[in-house]
Amino acid sequence: MSKKLSNMKILAALTLALLLPAGLVQAQTQSAGYRRTAAYLAPLAHKAPLLAAATAGERLVAAGDFGTVLLSDDAGRTWRQAKTPTRATLPALAFSDRKNGWAAGHGGVVIATDDGGETWMHAGDLGREVVPFALFFDESKKGLAVGAFGFAAATRDGGKTWRELRVSTGEFADQHLYAIFADGKGRLWICAEGGNLYYTDDEGGSFKAVSLPYKGSIWGGLALADGTLLVWGMRGNILRSADHGKTWASIPSGTDQALTAGLARGKDVLLVGLAGAVAKSSDGGSTFRGATRPERQAHTALLEAQGRILSFTLAGLGGEIQ
Repeated sequence: MSKKLSNMKILAALTLALLLPAGLVQAQTQSAGYRRTAAYLAPLAHKAPLLAAATAGERLVAAGDFGTVLLSDDAGRTWRQAKTPTRATLPALAFSDRKNGWAAGHGGVVIATDDGGETWMHAGDLGREVVPFALFFDESKKGLAVGAFGFAAATRDGGKTWRELRVSTGEFADQHLYAIFADGKGRLWICAEGGNLYYTDDEGGSFKAVSLPYKGSIWGGLALADGTLLVWGMRGNILRSADHGKTWASIPSGTDQALTAGLARGKDVLLVGLAGAVAKSSDGGSTFRGATRPERQAHTALLEAQGRILSFTLAGLGGEIQ
């Protein structure tokens, strides 16, 4: 597949951002102006499409369209916009601790903060045609980035320089790589297009493919405290493994909407998706019950703060989910 990001290919790649204007996405990918121009400080920044969220200690951080980064220091009750040096859309965000964080955006932009998100600076470059979907960093500032058309890269210096990786080869070489999650046992898992799932246990030195019983796109995953793994994706599909990823079972979700984000507290699991889809489990993901939120927003991320679960959407802050 060609790496030239036409409007239609961008739309296909940005599965988690189906409602973003294609023309804007293409302009941000190709224009150096967007990559290096400071984001607008907008009074309605909290209504910008938000594509990623993370915690920086007690602080909540969200990122999205036009280089928008939002901060909250009161468990999401109020938010303020941080200054960022780019107007590129930021689909990927990660913090390694309460101070050090990174965001990656269209056109391969990487920006970093060392003060919990108060200030941001350009940290590196993934490549002009790169559309990143996810980042992961550990406390030693080693990181992994994945994105559209099979893009993957690793850094050992806090994002200043990146080394491209090959997650898969052959017919799956240019598949979209949507998400990264850690399992607490030394493995990083990568969720991909076409029902593909991979893991690395050597910091990206090599990747192993895992067979799943579902062949649609896998948009995210998480590990429970007891080692149970859950991944989710298109058409409400949820897959569960109780043996560290050796075998997987399909779990009914109660929704046929795509699931995009998840959060676990003990055995309680909450997944959200497009069109207001919600799937809840109280038994470690063995069973789920589905529901639809009345506002029917397209959810992109979840965070927990002081016992509250907060949603982030393509319409901005999504509020608390009970």
